[in-house]
Amino acid sequence: MNILFYRYGSICEPDIIESFQTLGYTVYEHDTEIYDKNPVVGQIVNSISEFIQLHSIDCIFSINFFPILSEICKIYRIRYISWVVDAPVLELYAPSIKNTCNRTFIFDYTLYLEILPFNPDNVFYLPLASNISSKEKVISNALRSQEEYSANISFIGSLYTEKCPYNSIRGLSEYTRGYLEAIMSAQEKVYGYYFIEELLSDEIMTEVKNSCPNFCISPDTPLLTEKRLFSQYFIGSKITSMERIHTMELLSTHFPTTIYTGSDTSFLPELINRGTAKTLTEMPVIFHESQINLNTTAKSIRSGIPLRLWDIMASGGFVLSNFQTELSEYFQFGTHLDIYGSMEELMEKCNYYLSHEKERKEIAANGLEEVRRNHTYNIRIEKLFDIAFSH
Repeated sequence: MNILFYRYGSICEPDIIESFQTLGYTVYEHDTEIYDKNPVVGQIVNSISEFIQLHSIDCIFSINFFPILSEICKIYRIRYISWVVDAPVLELYAPSIKNTCNRTFIFDYTLYLEILPFNPDNVFYLPLASNISSKEKVISNALRSQEEYSANISFIGSLYTEKCPYNSIRGLSEYTRGYLEAIMSAQEKVYGYYFIEELLSDEIMTEVKNSCPNFCISPDTPLLTEKRLFSQYFIGSKITSMERIHTMELLSTHFPTTIYTGSDTSFLPELINRGTAKTLTEMPVIFHESQINLNTTAKSIRSGIPLRLWDIMASGGFVLSNFQTELSEYFQFGTHLDIYGSMEELMEKCNYYLSHEKERKEIAANGLEEVRRNHTYNIRIEKLFDIAFSH
């Protein structure tokens, strides 16, 4: 099978390409968007069309959904396979999502149910995975001493303070701002169910639109509702920022806590900020050497398991994660990883696992073997292509 892989720089792309090749597929890469984040649409169309005409291509594949790729595949009558690994992905609400050439795989079951009605025969649920062999190679060949990567508690990721569109809203009435802050505070404390959209009235949305010059539905995404956009993109990022700040503040005042991030943490003086971590050469070692790897899932991922968690387990690291409803479908809590449902429980479990090394290492080893047996990219890709070419 010949695959044209449209790349934009997602951290999971190299592992998926390796899996394609391991399974015997021929992979051609279109990587313009890795180097040019604002490519001209016409140039993309021309270059991909020319490539299809010169080569025998069975499908185009991408991480996340690109409407222009769907339209190209519609013209050339080949399959467009996409695997959505982020949320929100606003392009999923473009008219192109309805094209019959699509085979759209979505990692978050709640998001899958939301998109499914747009194209019932061609939208599928598929959780994420990881590449254990690539992680093991990085860990065994670490350029720096592994002690330099060690930590009691560590977290790799953004605080979302620098990418929070909610902060651009000005001019809300005192009542509306207070109401929104109240429901965000409540949602921050609830894991396993995202209720924000249900609590947005038409009156609140009118005021939001009048107070936020950047709030608008793109004509390219007519299937996207205003409440859905506001709840997932604006409020979801704000709650994520609130939760991560509160979590880092709480942990760092009680335990040595390290974060790898480009976000400003100067207002958290006890938090150890080691800057950003290199995805391919440092992250697996950090995951492996940290006693507790914290996973705080972005609120826009409403039920799914984020890539961070899979990569921690594939690196042999111990995971302490906020509760996500899909976790119980794949893992046993206390056997493969552990979870918390409140800040109080997070503190209790951090204290427990930092003082129970043997149990912590056993759980990490069990998690690694569970991923090795059932959740590698090779396993997922085989299932993906079986579905994509049997429908």
